[in-house]
Amino acid sequence: MNMQKNESIKCSVHQCKYHNHSENYCTLSSINVGTHEANPTVVECTDCQSFMLK
Repeated sequence: MNMQKNESIKCSVHQCKYHNHSENYCTLSSINVGTHEANPTVVECTDCQSFMLK
């Protein structure tokens, strides 16, 4: 797997499989952002749906 950072996607979730181990970036070429709310109104309502536990 390519673990090079994608400088377009910052990430501080160290538990994610796609987190660059040396810096706070994602290693995916793109991510999917979604919501778990019917009517999202604040940042806490959104989720990185590309997250995968290490």
